[in-house]
This record gives sequence, structure tokens and C-alpha cells, in this order.
Amino acid sequence: MARPIDPTVRAAPRWRHVPSWRAMALAVVFALGASPSAFAGTPGAGTVRIVEHEGRYVLEVDGAPFRVKGVGSGGRALDTLAAHGGNAFRTWEVPADLADARALLDEAQAHGLKVAMGLRMVPGRQGFDYGDAAAVARQQARLRDQVLALRDHPALLMWVAGNELNLENDDPVVWNAIDAVARMIHGIDPDHPVMTTLAGFDAALIGEIKQRAPTLDLLGIQLYGDIDGFDARLLAAGWDGPYIVTEWGPTGHWESPLTAWGAPIEDDASRKAALIEARYARNIAPDTGRGLGSFAFLWGDKQERTPTWYGLLLSDGSTTPSVDALHYLWNGTWPEQRSPGISPILIDGLGALDSVSLPPGGAATARVESTDANGDPLDYRWYVLAESQATTVGGDPEQVPARIDVDLSQPAPGTARFTAPAVEGAYRLFVEVRDGTGRAAYANLPFRVTAGTAPGGSTPTP
Repeated sequence: MARPIDPTVRAAPRWRHVPSWRAMALAVVFALGASPSAFAGTPGAGTVRIVEHEGRYVLEVDGAPFRVKGVGSGGRALDTLAAHGGNAFRTWEVPADLADARALLDEAQAHGLKVAMGLRMVPGRQGFDYGDAAAVARQQARLRDQVLALRDHPALLMWVAGNELNLENDDPVVWNAIDAVARMIHGIDPDHPVMTTLAGFDAALIGEIKQRAPTLDLLGIQLYGDIDGFDARLLAAGWDGPYIVTEWGPTGHWESPLTAWGAPIEDDASRKAALIEARYARNIAPDTGRGLGSFAFLWGDKQERTPTWYGLLLSDGSTTPSVDALHYLWNGTWPEQRSPGISPILIDGLGALDSVSLPPGGAATARVESTDANGDPLDYRWYVLAESQATTVGGDPEQVPARIDVDLSQPAPGTARFTAPAVEGAYRLFVEVRDGTGRAAYANLPFRVTAGTAPGGSTPTP
């Protein structure tokens, strides 16, 4: 995931999609009045095509329509993903050991899942020079070896060449490299489409991709809080071809409200689930003409500003309300066993938007409300972390902030009394609520410790 370079999409004249060789061949077939199968022959195991007719696109796997109901994942808890109705996942790179890559595909196949396999192309922001022909050739040779090793696996859905290569990048030559990779893949694997993914988009970016990478079969679009209305904005920017939403989910840390000291305010698990349900219903489900489905972010957990911001799972594998929401969106019914619900945390009656400040070593009381639809007993786990100082973008690695030892007691379910750290600074209070069945909810609240703060107050005393 990453911060879009420009969430504002400028209007542009509608562009007539420049088709790849596959799309041009299909256009000839349709012009002659033939069916897609006349071009494809009898699809074999693992044959994936994007079929277009009268401006509508359908992803087909072995001749049958396939709408992506997926997540981004490194291969964790695939049995759980399948049990909730997911049918695919995307990755960001091929494991260094190709045996591990094959094992991942084997496991996906065993659970009836398809894989959009990521092919890592080093971003320019990490120092790669796409004007260095020798370096680009070495990278493409590595990708070619990966494609040759995995192209025949029946779990393979498509190739994802690079990820958010537009992020903090102004050199359009990167799209020439993308096109070269797409042409290479089409030459050795004609049975799987090729895409790249974008962190946000604008008309200028779409124009560069149209001109420099016409061989791509589709685009991956990655948006979070600014997802509303994106399909119309994408069309206005000039892309009328097929796409998949390759990352989406909660409101991003870069687009969330901030405390007075600049800490991003994270939604609680129940609020995120509600946003996921609404954003899918408004923006992903309705477009069955160009949109081929989506991959929600992230089937797992990771540190990105907080350890809980983007994960659909907690670190111990517990599923969250967002998984329940995806289950509903994919199946039309809620799971029988639901995750707990949770409210935002309050400290001494104040919420995150109040920019809570505590005196060093001061006593405070935190409360959260949690319910369980199945009536399961709930276990509350509270802890404090230092506030992250990371400034990375694009999902680049971050360290989990240090856990802070504080005196903490739980006089009642959902209530924690704790002593603020003695050292001034920015911190974050977390709570995780588990129901004993592998399901959980969570919330956190950033607070600061600063001298001169009155006990129970959000503003330092004069």
C-alpha cells in the first residue's frame, strides 16, 4: 500500500483504449462474428483471458467467467481465506527460492484459489535507474526466469509487473520497462494477462502508460479513503480498458485526521469493517463492465504506522470484523460466527480527536465498549507502544515501535487504569479483544505525555 502521488484526477478527453496484441486479435474475432472461444480454441488448464465485447470486459479462467474476490497476501491462512469465500490473492514478489513459489501455488490450488503473482521491479525511489539499460536487462532476465518456472501452474491467474512504480517517480521511462516486461511475458506465456499497479492516478500518468506500455492487458488501481467515484475519475483520466482494484481497505494513514502533534488517528476495527462494506458496495461491486474485481489489503498483519492499521488479521491469526464484512460482500450472507464489535477508546472521557495529553506518571482511565453477537466471553488485552516515527512510503519496511512498560490494571471488562510513562513524548494505547474462537477486534488511541498537563485534561496548563 502507498500514498497516492496525486489523489486529484484531472479531467481529460476520453481515450480510446490502445489494445494489446491479445485484445486486437479478439477484436478481429468479434468483427468476423465469431465467439471468443473461436480465438482461444479449447482452453486448457490454467488458461486465463480477458474477453471484450462491445466495451465490456470479462476475465475468463478455462473459459468460465471469473470475478476476483481476493486479498493481498503472502500466503498466510489460505484455508481461512477460502472458507470465507475468497477465490484469489495477489503477491508482490516471487520468493527467492522458486521451490517456495511453487509450494505457494500448490497450496493455493489445494484450497481452490488463484494467484496474481507479483514480479518485483525495483522502484526508482529505492535507487534503481530505469535509464541504465544494463540494469534493466538484468532485472528483466530475473523476471523471465521466474515466469518460465511458474507459467504452467494451474493456480496462476495473472502476472503483476511492478507495484506502484509511479510513487515518488517523475521519470516516464519506467513505463517502457513495464512494456518490455509485458512483451516478454506474452512471448513465453500467452495464457496469462499482465498488469501493473498504480498508487493513485491522474491524466498525465494514464497518458504516459497508454503511450509507453500499450502491451499491458489491464491496470491495477490502488486507492483507500479516496476510492469513492474512482471509476468515473479513471475514465475521465483516459483509461477505458479493464482494471482490478489491487489494493483498497481502510482509510490510509496519510489521509486520516491528526492529533495536535501530528499523530494519525486510526479507525477502530468495527469502523473499518463498516467502511469496507460501504466502499465495496459503492465503488467495486457496481462496475461489471470494466472492473474485474478486487484484492483487499492485507490478508495478514504488518507494521505500517501501527501494527494494526492495514491487517485483516491480527499477529496471532485472529480474524477481525473486516473479514466478516468481506465474507458478506463475497457471499451475500454474514458468517455464522462473528468477530466482536468494538467502540473507539476514550481516555478520561476524551477521544483521539481531543488530542489527549497526560502528565508524566499521571494516572488515567481508559474505556472501550465491546460486544459479541454470539455471546462469547471476551478477553481484553491492553498495551502501550511508543508512537511510530516512520516516514516511509509505499509499504516500505518499518520497525514495530517499542512496547512501553506501564502500571496497568483492569478493574472491569473494557476498563483499564494505567500510569502514563514518566518520559515525555508521543505514545499510543492499544486494546485487542478476543472471543476465544480465533476472532478479535481492536482499537487504539494516540496520546502524549507532557509536563504541565493537568490530570485528566487534554490541554497543558498555562
